[in-house]
Amino acid sequence: MGNRFQVEERFADGAQYIGGRPSHGSSGRSHTVVDPATGKEVLTYALASAADVDAAVAAAEGAFPAWSGATPGERSEALHRLASVLAGQAEDLACAESLQCGKPIRLSREFDVPGTLDNTAFFAGAARHLQGQAAAEYSGDHTSYVRREAIGVVGSIAPWNYPLQMAAWKILPAIAAGNTVVLKPAETTPLTSLMFARAATEAGIPDGVVNIVTGAGRDAGEHLVGHPGVAMTSFTGSTAVGRRVAEIATASVKRLHLELGGKAPFVVFDDADPEAAAHGAVAASLINSGQDCTAATRAYVQRPLYEAFTARVAELMEGVRLGDPFDPSTDLGPLVSHAHRDRVAAFVERARGYATVVTGGSAPGGALAGGAYYRPTLITGAPQDSEAVQAEIFGPVLAVLPFDTDDEGLALANDTPYGLAASAWTRGVYRANRATRELRAGCVWINDHIPIISEMPHGGYKASGFGKDMSSYSFEEYTQVKHVMYDNTAVAAKDWHRTIFGDR
Repeated sequence: MGNRFQVEERFADGAQYIGGRPSHGSSGRSHTVVDPATGKEVLTYALASAADVDAAVAAAEGAFPAWSGATPGERSEALHRLASVLAGQAEDLACAESLQCGKPIRLSREFDVPGTLDNTAFFAGAARHLQGQAAAEYSGDHTSYVRREAIGVVGSIAPWNYPLQMAAWKILPAIAAGNTVVLKPAETTPLTSLMFARAATEAGIPDGVVNIVTGAGRDAGEHLVGHPGVAMTSFTGSTAVGRRVAEIATASVKRLHLELGGKAPFVVFDDADPEAAAHGAVAASLINSGQDCTAATRAYVQRPLYEAFTARVAELMEGVRLGDPFDPSTDLGPLVSHAHRDRVAAFVERARGYATVVTGGSAPGGALAGGAYYRPTLITGAPQDSEAVQAEIFGPVLAVLPFDTDDEGLALANDTPYGLAASAWTRGVYRANRATRELRAGCVWINDHIPIISEMPHGGYKASGFGKDMSSYSFEEYTQVKHVMYDNTAVAAKDWHRTIFGDR
């Protein structure tokens, strides 16, 4: 296969980054990063222990007073320098991301890395615009204003599907607002998170502001969430794990931000452009091999377009090229691991008992047999209450169901526990406006599905969590709002004192 990123020498000094320096984990246990395209070992490293988490939190606590006390302009300048450092490492970041995740290099180069650079540049600017309500004499006798203050040490946990972007989404708004961070990446995909932290040091961000602990969830992760020195937890991952994170965090009344699972509906009305909808459904269901919380997983198609849409989607899926992630012509890489590939395959095998697998539904052989590949899969005939429609499969699998009336289509789209993202496809302005009002999701696209931008928030409804990543709205998660009130009368006996002193 293609030219692959060299890892062992680069990370020979360990997969932890604490207080501005790399180190080895002290748990006495190790983990191996595996190239999912080949099944070959990439890097074996020592996992973090609770003691490593303690050291990282201590480093973050030590850095917090000076970093939170820096001016917004000083933090902005540091983030501008970070954007420049990351831009100079763009190709290495793309290669590392493709190696550890199996995603096509085209996706890493054109989506993951540019998105991260843009996010960094955005927060470099946003750091100077922490806004609040205007100062005024709301009571008549006092001047009130609002301060936005950093919370403290943020303990963040990021998933394996977009390691680089998720590290950025967790770290950037937190430190732009003056917090310090301890991030735990997924054990399977730590490389680009570590590179991001090293770039922060190279950019002159003070030691201890950005720390990485790479350890098991039940050890390092739970200890980080419950740590008394951590003032806030931000978690992205499955809803099931999110419930456990919430249980631990709320026990100590921590600020909590959760971006959880999704089962995004893709609603195609009968006046939609059929070709645009079919192309959109294939791209949106297969991006990152379907390992995307916002991926289109349930297509609801109004009856007049249903058969043609299904046939066209099947045709387009069959033309998708699986291959070496480092080959620029590859459209779809492997899933993140063989274990996850087998989990996805098990969903599809169970679906054969109640639905039709139109295309895909198997792993390829030949040159790709050693990797965690799975063919793009289209399922029809699945009941609305089946697991193929209700559960988060997190793979290259799209279920297509028909509907008759607009009311039915929107009701079916909302009929899962999730609410992270959704899209509607129509030429009608009134249908489009209705869909944006009634679809219960944190992001609703019209005639597209997947694009995100740094200036706009990302976060869910219902079991997809609460709080926002990206945009200035994310500062609501990472700042405390303080009301400051000044008396303007210089009068000892205030009018409201009558509640105590009466007429005396």
